[in-house]
Amino acid sequence: MHVGKIVGTLTLASAVAVHAQQPVPRTRSDSAARDDSASAADSARIAREMNRIRGEATHPPPALFTDSGPTLVITRRQAIDSVLAHNPTLIAAREQTEQARARVTEAVAIPDPSLSATIVGQNGALTPSTATEHDYALNLTVPFPDRIRLRGKVAGADVHTAELSYLQLRQQLASETSQTYDSLLVALRHLDDFQQAKQLAQDFLTRTEARFEGGTSPKLDVIKAKVDVAQAQNNLIAGQRDVANAKASINRLMGRLLGANIRPADSLEIPPPLPALDSLERRAEALRPELRSLAAQRAGASAATTLAKEFWLPDISLGVTRLNVVGTPATYDTGIGIGFPLFFWQHTGGEVSEAAHHEKELAATNRDLAAQVNQEVRVAYAGAATALQQAQYLHDELVPEAQQAYTIAFNSYKLGGSSALEVLDAERDFLDAQTQYTDALGAVNDAIAQLELAVGAPLATAPSGVPHD
Repeated sequence: MHVGKIVGTLTLASAVAVHAQQPVPRTRSDSAARDDSASAADSARIAREMNRIRGEATHPPPALFTDSGPTLVITRRQAIDSVLAHNPTLIAAREQTEQARARVTEAVAIPDPSLSATIVGQNGALTPSTATEHDYALNLTVPFPDRIRLRGKVAGADVHTAELSYLQLRQQLASETSQTYDSLLVALRHLDDFQQAKQLAQDFLTRTEARFEGGTSPKLDVIKAKVDVAQAQNNLIAGQRDVANAKASINRLMGRLLGANIRPADSLEIPPPLPALDSLERRAEALRPELRSLAAQRAGASAATTLAKEFWLPDISLGVTRLNVVGTPATYDTGIGIGFPLFFWQHTGGEVSEAAHHEKELAATNRDLAAQVNQEVRVAYAGAATALQQAQYLHDELVPEAQQAYTIAFNSYKLGGSSALEVLDAERDFLDAQTQYTDALGAVNDAIAQLELAVGAPLATAPSGVPHD
């Protein structure tokens, strides 16, 4: 919307282009004064348009983007720790892990005994006092001991899988938090760049107005400078909203109010050089939670297959019965029973076959997952290496050259050498270079976070990187 207004302003400026193309002489003649008077109406319209743009640009932001409460100054590590401590998704994952641990107790539990009573010889269905015999029985079924062990092993594998899923979720949230933290740093840095751009535009406007008053600069240069100031102010407002959105995002992850004020204690830096790719691939093979979880599942599947094959090992049923016949001493009966797998083909073609095929499925999945992890590490490494090279080039080459070009153009303009268009072009190039550098710093830090997620662990520590000055 603001771009359209600026274009409209430039369109209005074309109405006085004939009068503005030539510099105003130092000693104005009566004819020149009459020319200036003839363009007064157009100049007034241009001034009103510029005032309207500036008035909209300086309008305070809505309450939605206004920070509230005391400012929380927090480092990246503190933000990650806060998310890992308070994020509801992690709390749910921890509870799921505890459920899996409870299922281990269920798996190795021995069935409760049963107690039964029998009344024999009643004269009627509801006359137990006429019975001639009262029998009491206690029964207990004991699973074959190796089955208890194997069921515990299968349940233990499920616990390990749940723990690794929890670890994977922690790593994903840590990576997301790190990237959100970077987005806040980038937004704040862009805001600083926009403030600097506004200051540069204001300085240029001041210099242009002074030259116009001195008769060495056309009116059109002043108009261009005012448009540049208005555009810088609009960019500043957009930057303020980006900062507010980035703060809301990290507050959401930390479980805070979206409008709570927060300020990062860290700064954007160029990370240290990356470790060797081979070492990262080996670390990923050993540390990635997905691979470790699949290994736990395969161990549990192997135990489940062994358990299924032990269908021929019987459970043992024990029973003791006390017989009380009226008029005779009490006697006891002791019984033992075992299951007999007569229809063995139902077991071999059923649970045994299912467990064996599940093992093969997990083996094939493991091969595919290992290749996928390796590819993810390579892709993330390539992205991080490229982003690191780009950020380093912008820091060492492009930004200093663009800054030097702007300084030369502005100083030359003050001395009457360069034109206003050359200064504005040099200013835009310098600000674009700074914006690219800020974006590159955010991109390289995000790429490092993605690489750490692909490896399954933080990269090896190294000396501090180059700060974004």
